[in-house]
Amino acid sequence: MNRQSHRWVLALALAAVLAGPAVAQTATPSQADTTPNTTVHLIRLLVEQGVITAQQAQALMEQARREAVAAEQRAEPEIREGDVRVPYIPETVRDEIRAEVKDEVMAQAKEENWAAPNTLPDWASRITLFGDVRVRNESRFYSGDNSVEIFDFNEFNDENYDLRGLTQPPLLNTRESRENRLRVRARFGLQAALTDTWSAGLRIATGSSDSPVSTNQTLGGGLSKKDIWLDRARITWAPGVWNITAGRAENPFVSSDLLYDGDLNFDGVSASWGDVTFSENGAFFGTLGAFPLSYTSDDFPSRDFDKKGSDDKWLLGTQIGADWRFNEDNRFLVALSYYDFHNLRGERSSECVLYYGDNTCDTDDSAPAFMQKGNTLFLLRDIALNPADEAGTAMPQLVGLASEFELFDLNLRWDTPFIGGYKLRLAGNYVYNNGYSEEEMFRNAEGQVINNFDQNGELKSGRDAWMVHAAFGPSLDLERVGDWKVFAGYKHIKPDALPDAFNDSAFHLGGTNAKGYYLGGAYAFTDGVFAQGRWLSTDEVYGPPLAIDVLQIELNARF
Repeated sequence: MNRQSHRWVLALALAAVLAGPAVAQTATPSQADTTPNTTVHLIRLLVEQGVITAQQAQALMEQARREAVAAEQRAEPEIREGDVRVPYIPETVRDEIRAEVKDEVMAQAKEENWAAPNTLPDWASRITLFGDVRVRNESRFYSGDNSVEIFDFNEFNDENYDLRGLTQPPLLNTRESRENRLRVRARFGLQAALTDTWSAGLRIATGSSDSPVSTNQTLGGGLSKKDIWLDRARITWAPGVWNITAGRAENPFVSSDLLYDGDLNFDGVSASWGDVTFSENGAFFGTLGAFPLSYTSDDFPSRDFDKKGSDDKWLLGTQIGADWRFNEDNRFLVALSYYDFHNLRGERSSECVLYYGDNTCDTDDSAPAFMQKGNTLFLLRDIALNPADEAGTAMPQLVGLASEFELFDLNLRWDTPFIGGYKLRLAGNYVYNNGYSEEEMFRNAEGQVINNFDQNGELKSGRDAWMVHAAFGPSLDLERVGDWKVFAGYKHIKPDALPDAFNDSAFHLGGTNAKGYYLGGAYAFTDGVFAQGRWLSTDEVYGPPLAIDVLQIELNARF
C-alpha cells in the first residue's frame, strides 16, 4: 500500500470512530471505555502522515470531546429533586407480579360481586341467607310408679272441660314410654342490609303445633306434608352502640333455658346497647324490652252489648350486665334481669250465667294462651246454677295462673382455658319470683286453687329456681372439623318460680315443679355438620310422683 492509500485508510478509520456515538448505544461497557483513546491515536497518526494539520487535529479533538459529553448526558439523564429512579426489573419477575396482582384483583371482584357487572341486581348483594336442619331420634321413658292423675291443663282450657264429670278429664301420659320417635326441625331465613344502620330479617320454621317453645315436627302421619310457620319477622335500627328491634325476633336477653327455651322468639320491641367499656378488658351491656303476650279481643265478650276494655298481657323486661374478655379464651360474664309478666295472673269472674246459652264469662281472657305444666292454677269461672236444674247445670271451666310473676334473674358464665389447652365453661342461673305470695294467691282465686297440694291438703309450691352447667372440649361452639365437647348440668325448679309456658320443653318435658340432671356430648364431622346426644333424668319437686327420662340423639347441619 502506498503512502496516499495509507492516508485514506486512516481518514476512513477516523470518520468511523467519529460516527461512534450512534453505535455506542449498543456497545458493551468495555467497548465504550476504549473508544476515546482510539480516536486520539488516529488523529495523531493523521498529523504525522501529513493528512491534516495540527490546528485541524485540535479541532477534531474538541469535536470528539463535545460529542462524548453529549452521549454521556443522553445515556444518564440528569437526576433532579423529586425524580424517581426505577431499577431494571427482569421480564420473568414482571410476569410473576402481573399474575399475583391479577389473582388478588379477581378474588376481590368475586367477593364484592363486581367481576361480572349487572349479573345480579343491587338488592341481591345485600341479602344473606341462612338456616339449619336437625334430625332427632327421641325416646321418652316414664316410671311405672308415676301418678296417673296428672291433668293436661292446656288441653283442659282448649276444650272448656265440664266439671260435672260426664267425660274423663284430659290427662297426661305418665307411665307408657314412647321410644324412637323421629323428629325434624328445619329453619330457613334471610337478613337484608338496607343501609349501614337499617336491616330487616325473617325466618320460617317447622313445627307440629303453634307452641312457642318448639319448632320440632314429629314425622309419620301417613307420610303427610308438614306445616311451616312464621318464626321471625323483624326490622332493626343499629345507630352506634344501640340496637333497636321491632317485630318478632330472637331472645334479646342473656339467659338460659331454665327460664326461656332456646326456640322461643319474642314479639314486640327491644332496645339493646353494648361495648360501653369500663376497663381495658371489660364492657357494660344492657337491654330494655316490651313484648305483648296476648291482647283482649275487640268483641269480647262476643254475646254481650257491653264489651270489655283492654286487659292485655305483657312481658316487660330490663337487663344490665358486664362482660370481661381477658383474652380470646378467658371470659367472665354476669347479667342481672328483671321481668314483669304484667296481667299474666288469672282473674276470678263475676257470677256467670251460662244456662241461657251464653258461652263466655267476663274474665275468660285472663286464661293463659299456652301452658306446659307445673304452675299453681285455679278455676276462673264463677258459674251460676240453673234454679230449675241445679244438678244438670253445665259447668264448662277454664283455669288461670294463681301467682303473679315478677322475676329477678341472675346469670353467670365463665369461659377459661383448661388442661391441655382445652376450654372449660362454667355457668349458673338463679331465678327469684318476687311476686309469689301464697296468701295473695288464695285471696285472688277466692279459694278455688285446684293443684299442687300434698296429701294433707297443704299447698306445696315455691318461688325460686336454679341451675348449674359445665361444658368441656377443644371448641365449645364446634367451629372446626373434629371439634367435640361434653357437658352436664343440674336444675331445680319450684312450681311457681317462673311461668311454665316458656322454659325448656325437653327437661321434664317442659314446665316447672321439676328437678334433675342432664348430660351429653357433641362431635363435629365437618364445618357446619355435627352430632349430639343428651340424656335428661327428672323428678317432681312436690306433689304426685312423676319421673321422666328423655334420650335425644340428633344430627345437625347449619349453613
